[in-house]
Amino acid sequence: MNAKFSYKCNDCGKLIPAGGISYLCPDCSAKQQPGQPPAGILKVVYDPFFIRSKSFSALKESRFLELLPLNSLQSLPNLRTGNTPLYEIEKLDGIPLEHSLLLKDDSQNPTFSFKDRASAIVSAFAWENGIETLVAASTGNAGSSLAGMCAAQGQKAVIFVPASAPRAKLTQILMYGATLVPVDGNYDMAFDLSVEATRIFGWYNRNTAYNPLTIEGKKTVSLELFGQMNQRVPDRIFVPVGDGVIISGVYKGFEDLMAMGLIDRMPVIVAVQAEGSSNLIDNLGAGEFKARPSSTIADSISVDIPRNFSMAAAYLLKYQGETIKVSDQAIINASSALAKNTGLFTEPAAAAAFAGYEAYAQKNRLPEASVNVILLTGSGLKDLNAVQSLLNIPTPVKPDIASVESFLNDKI
Repeated sequence: MNAKFSYKCNDCGKLIPAGGISYLCPDCSAKQQPGQPPAGILKVVYDPFFIRSKSFSALKESRFLELLPLNSLQSLPNLRTGNTPLYEIEKLDGIPLEHSLLLKDDSQNPTFSFKDRASAIVSAFAWENGIETLVAASTGNAGSSLAGMCAAQGQKAVIFVPASAPRAKLTQILMYGATLVPVDGNYDMAFDLSVEATRIFGWYNRNTAYNPLTIEGKKTVSLELFGQMNQRVPDRIFVPVGDGVIISGVYKGFEDLMAMGLIDRMPVIVAVQAEGSSNLIDNLGAGEFKARPSSTIADSISVDIPRNFSMAAAYLLKYQGETIKVSDQAIINASSALAKNTGLFTEPAAAAAFAGYEAYAQKNRLPEASVNVILLTGSGLKDLNAVQSLLNIPTPVKPDIASVESFLNDKI
């Protein structure tokens, strides 16, 4: 029995002691209704008396072990996960900004996405509990992330993906040596199949929201931000949203800092969704969840039924979070603007967060001197097809300087 933490049901508030594997609250999940987000999502809670005795410097020195569901940092994969760069941007299109803009670049994680934060924790927990095979459903990033972490740990990974997932992400999964299971259907179908396989084969499931430890991994971005900003809280954080797990992790990190008495306010978290996949923010405050089929170029946030809807919605409502929807064209334009202005090439889901920021800036919704953070959650190399409409690869020139000069006259 692990007295360090316990699980709390997001729906009924029931506390479940840690020990062994826990996914959902057994009472609430037994009442699951078809077509609805999962019931009984669990949150990891720590002993408040224990964590309030810790300073942030001590917490940072231990690499946040006191706020992680692990016994030892030695259980983590030996890949450098987290501690990603935070870049300050002073100008966009040559125009100085009146507010502060910070970009948290999580494409610098080992498999080039934010998902490594969760996969590392899940892999470490499996290591500490003698589990050899892990499984996940993914549109690509979570799957390649888990496959990479398992490769580093000597564990086996089985990844269920929609057959339409970007080829670059499927390539990563296979190169890491995982077993790839393409599904003739969407992400939600792959998710359900992976859960059924978990029950039948006894594998350990990494699925976001279904496994409460994924949120614990993702919350580390907030702890890092707090440290990188000299223990200050930003005014706004723009987060791309699909299943609702990343945004819940961002909230959870700051919530833990509040529980420790280190901060007294929550930043305004802006949930950014694609117009073609906005089932989470469209259902905020609704009496009954109603989903519409998702269709967006940002495959990483394309979700019909957000698996962490109940927790993400609760956080957004409790802390007065904000929401915005952006078009696919705005996402593509944001990807181009971000790359040309900052040198950071991100996948569409990450560009969606920047598109949300741009919409705020255009509507003068960012106060002067405010501090704004954008989470860039994945590399643009993950999905090259998404930006092909922006590209015009030139016809080759003849190998002589006159041809080069002629070519450059039209370009420079």
